[in-house]
Amino acid sequence: MANRSERVKSLIGRYIADIVRNEIKKPGLGIVCVNEVIVSDDYSYADAYVTFLDGKYSHQKIEELKKTEGFVRSSLAKKIDIYKVPKVRFILDETALSAARVEAALAKEEKDLAALASSKEED
Repeated sequence: MANRSERVKSLIGRYIADIVRNEIKKPGLGIVCVNEVIVSDDYSYADAYVTFLDGKYSHQKIEELKKTEGFVRSSLAKKIDIYKVPKVRFILDETALSAARVEAALAKEEKDLAALASSKEED
């Protein structure tokens, strides 16, 4: 039974990614990447974590994408035959942005340590 549940969840995730990529026609969104879709055990909710390729104005774009949640759910209902079609919620995935900030901080720290080491060698 658990195997069927995982297959259905995987299928829901693939369909949501496909709908976002191919059926939503909002030019202001740009390229939307669906990183992960987490479906609740009772199929009530599907949380889709998304990022935008250009990374600019992400918070405005996620609000525009949230306006399409009903369309995505109805399109999903046409593609998959299950008793309860999940309510789709789009969530901005900021892990890539956080990772870039951490990498920048580490690079700055490494540069500062190298400068400190070179100044000690000169003394």
